Amino acid sequence: MTQPAIGIDLGGTKSEVIVLDRAGAELRRRRVPSPRGDYRATIETIAGLVDWAEEEVAATCSVGVGHPGSLSPASGLIRNANSTWLNGQPFGRDLEARLGRRVAMANDADCLALSEATDGAGAGATSVFAVIIGTGTGGGLVLDGKLIRGANGIAGEWGHNALPWPTADEFPGPGCWCGKHGCIETWLSGTGLGRAASEALGRPLTGAEVADAAMAGDPDALGQMYAYAERFAKASATVLNLFDPEVVVLGGGVSNVPLLYELIPPAWQRWVFADAITTRLARAQHGDSSGVRGAAWLGRTRAS
Repeated sequence: MTQPAIGIDLGGTKSEVIVLDRAGAELRRRRVPSPRGDYRATIETIAGLVDWAEEEVAATCSVGVGHPGSLSPASGLIRNANSTWLNGQPFGRDLEARLGRRVAMANDADCLALSEATDGAGAGATSVFAVIIGTGTGGGLVLDGKLIRGANGIAGEWGHNALPWPTADEFPGPGCWCGKHGCIETWLSGTGLGRAASEALGRPLTGAEVADAAMAGDPDALGQMYAYAERFAKASATVLNLFDPEVVVLGGGVSNVPLLYELIPPAWQRWVFADAITTRLARAQHGDSSGVRGAAWLGRTRAS
């Protein structure tokens, strides 16, 4: 009988653990505050969650962890994490030493992709591209049920490509924390949506405020969501041209705007190099639970 699978989603403010049975049914779940700024305390928090979960189900489980940033194949160190206390640390090695077992690790967008490809909105599809639209804009790729990591560990990181086919007022684009200008993330993240709307409408707005106002029928906010959908269509067209996924899955706060699922697929026709587009755009079926579920599936894959 397949052992239960533990998944852990390490967030900047909260960390969550889930235990899934072999069919993917949730057995246990718990959230605790993340120890901000303290690397060693982060290791101990994860170990505590694993101990709690295994005591609850009275079994030794596989373990998968979704984390900010990415793991460098060259150095084995975490890089590009907004939880900056992880950067430059041998997080995987230290966690495996603390737990005394193998641990599967991937970034949060990869975990979303694996979750939704396994038993979510992309279940049954051969190829899935998943996007988290939150404070950043990460992505993950799954092919034939397997997560694609890439030679440099950055597969799916479309957010730090430039917005393609920019209009005059989109070039060179806003400055990005990565040091470049016009990155997709600066336009499509929740933060980017709020910035663009604030500049266009002349008043301070957050991405959530724009989305809420659009869903309430505010014409100015609707105009901003139309512009957002066109930018998303252009940006994701490059992924369709390269990877040609059967399903594109959206997660994160902005993914909750129903209008996007009406506007983006028709807009693809203007930018994708195909005469007919059958790629399906879908909201993450598991919502906020997708990341932690994907971590659990990842851990089971490595343990098998």
